[in-house]
Amino acid sequence: MFNSFSLILMSLIFMSILLFNFSRNKHINTIELKLYNILLYINIFGLILEMLCFCSIKFLSKGNFLTLLINKVFLNYYILFMIIFIIYVLVISMEINKFIKNKKKIKLIAIFVFLIFSFMVYILPLNLNYGQKIYSYGPAVVTVYIYSFIILLFCIIILLKNFKYIKSKKYLPIIIFIIGSGIVGYIQTIKPELTLNTIIESVVLFIMYFTIENPDVKMIQQLELAKDTAEKANRAKSDFLSSMSHEIRTPLNAIVGLSDDILTYDNVPDEVKEDSKDIVEASHTLLEIVGNILDINKIESEKMKIVENVYNFKEELISIAKINKVRIGNKPIQYNVNIAEDIPNYLYGDKTHIKQILNNLISNAIKYTDEGYINISAKCINNNDTCLLIISVQDTGRGIKAEDIGKLFTKFERLDIEKNSTTEGTGLGLAITKKLVELMNGKINVSSSYKKGSIFMVQLPQRIYKKEMPDTNIKSKEEIKENFKNKKVLIVDDNALNIKVAKIALRDFEMEIDECYDGLSCLEKVKEKKYDIILMDIMMPEMSGETALIKLKEMPGFNTPVIALTADAITGAKEKYIEEGFADYIAKPFKKEEIKEKLDNIFNK
Repeated sequence: MFNSFSLILMSLIFMSILLFNFSRNKHINTIELKLYNILLYINIFGLILEMLCFCSIKFLSKGNFLTLLINKVFLNYYILFMIIFIIYVLVISMEINKFIKNKKKIKLIAIFVFLIFSFMVYILPLNLNYGQKIYSYGPAVVTVYIYSFIILLFCIIILLKNFKYIKSKKYLPIIIFIIGSGIVGYIQTIKPELTLNTIIESVVLFIMYFTIENPDVKMIQQLELAKDTAEKANRAKSDFLSSMSHEIRTPLNAIVGLSDDILTYDNVPDEVKEDSKDIVEASHTLLEIVGNILDINKIESEKMKIVENVYNFKEELISIAKINKVRIGNKPIQYNVNIAEDIPNYLYGDKTHIKQILNNLISNAIKYTDEGYINISAKCINNNDTCLLIISVQDTGRGIKAEDIGKLFTKFERLDIEKNSTTEGTGLGLAITKKLVELMNGKINVSSSYKKGSIFMVQLPQRIYKKEMPDTNIKSKEEIKENFKNKKVLIVDDNALNIKVAKIALRDFEMEIDECYDGLSCLEKVKEKKYDIILMDIMMPEMSGETALIKLKEMPGFNTPVIALTADAITGAKEKYIEEGFADYIAKPFKKEEIKEKLDNIFNK
């Protein structure tokens, strides 16, 4: 014991520094950290006790009761350290929820074991050697050795049980503790005066300091601050994009509406009509860009939802193909559409996003193909109630370099910039397409040869709708006109151009149309006159459309349907406005057919 005194003193100084360093930083109070903190204090207490044992034997009279008591307390230190250590081993080996569930049971067993062996140490004889070699021996010491052996054996069993995790750094201190205790036990059989147990425990605790999950509170606070800042920035970005969408869609509504109206006149020069077509085409391109930016924001925010309904895939594909054919213009391109006959008439899926996928693939092929052909093909594999749609778009366009294939679905990525610098778009279309396909549990593949062309293939699983569909014959203009005749309509919008566009859309029908420019004026109008329908803008000065609706519903006997006519076109907008009490929702810019269809549905009800 005398020979190891200097090592014990050095260990005490070192562990005190370690405890000070550990305690001065704030930590999350996990069970693992609490146990480690307890072990540190117990170890320092044990080192002090061991020094007291040496001093009492060295300087007090032989057979002194105080010397015997200090040595028995020191043996109890071993028992306490070992029981806390095995609890720590259990904590890192068990699922935390399982440990918490069994916490009381483990605590009771630990207290019971400690009391049993502690009691045995106190009642059993303890002998002290006062000669040149100072050490303790006797039944009390043998009891502690047996207890230590049992604990170490238990540690080995836990290690074997968790053998697949043995490489985890958490188990390193346990392995060192088992090996170190075995070596120290062997040394003490040869030289009993060398009591190195506490030093081994100190070494193990030092190594454990670097293996425990030791989250620093200050660091966590900084991470939380960074997270909050990022979330605020993301919210600000979403708000900006939503506002940008609204601000762009509002004038686009007037541009598209008035340009479309010019095309309906017979006495307009052909040159003006051609210019109007170009304006409409440019407006749709701009609208597509805004829509793509909003879509990628929704996807990143995980707000993109798949909404499934019954639809006719063949009709939708033919419609999208016809719309995109106009984009070919004067380019010498052969445009082919092939639809397999065995595709079911009606499918159940997200029609809106499937149309978006089709539009992105076809418009992309047209953008990057200057001559040759574009083949659009749709086939299927039917299996009971499931239809696997296989859609391919093949072109003889510019193609993609082999090294660029991996970048193809990356957002904002434009390939071969020098050649494609004049091509319209944001580079978001394919990134959105891939995300939408994945959201619908589908797959997208591409094969391309540079300067020769590309083929994009999409596989989408859809459910087959086998019930009879209701008759949806489109009403004639005369039938709609009769349905709308003498109906009183109030258009509420702070933008005079948007009111003009809405009035143009309803111009051919014998309707009585009034207008006003804010929510307050709307309330006054409704007090003076009974309307059959109200078309209500949302973002207006003085009083918003939403507030105006609330005020209208507070009026006795008010039951006029109110349609939200707004540039707010984010995902979930329709559901939001209907939930707020609007009869329906129309996004700007709108088509004449769309507003007529919505009004016809409401008047039929």
